[in-house]
Amino acid sequence: MPFDFNEDVDGWNTITFLYNSALKEVGTKLEILNDEFKNIHQYNPIEYIKSRIKKPQSIVKKLKRGNYEVTINSMVEHINDIAGIRLVCSFTSDIYRLAEMIGKQSDLTVLSVKDYIKNPKESGYKSYHMLVTVPIFMSDRTVDAKVEIQIRTIAMDFWASLEHKIYYKFEGNAPEYISRELRECAGIISILDDKMLSLNEAVLKAKRQNEIENAIES
Repeated sequence: MPFDFNEDVDGWNTITFLYNSALKEVGTKLEILNDEFKNIHQYNPIEYIKSRIKKPQSIVKKLKRGNYEVTINSMVEHINDIAGIRLVCSFTSDIYRLAEMIGKQSDLTVLSVKDYIKNPKESGYKSYHMLVTVPIFMSDRTVDAKVEIQIRTIAMDFWASLEHKIYYKFEGNAPEYISRELRECAGIISILDDKMLSLNEAVLKAKRQNEIENAIES
């Protein structure tokens, strides 16, 4: 049933409960997918998972930047990353494999996808974003809550973390030479990801060849 936040939500505590519940639901699904993949392929596509609820101050700033009303209803309608989960993988191939697996979950609805890997931001930022809804089953109703899932490699996550810290120090107005250096670093990160993926594929190929040779010899 539809959920009227004006009538049914009693402040920030209830909002936090709903979005924390959504993070638990999605987080559990992702851990199960990772365990299943490990069981079948003896390989973990997910290195680690981070989750967070956006701070009230950040939400208010984002609403004001978008010229939206600073209300709970406006927040729920216009801010899509209140609940966020970040999946960090070893290789770029893992990103698309995980995105496909997430998209096939019957009780997750994918609202939108933004592929900043194939189409990086001007800053050099790379990541794969999925906006999904997950049903939260309460005692008297079901609420569909939005969760933003970000999927990136360890190298992408390292770059994004440093970029955030640098721009935070300059309050979003970093000198051009800093931005230029960051873009160059993003290029280096991309080369590293490509090389590590190629190396992993070479290792897997060599392993398969050894298994074939051992089978023939036996």
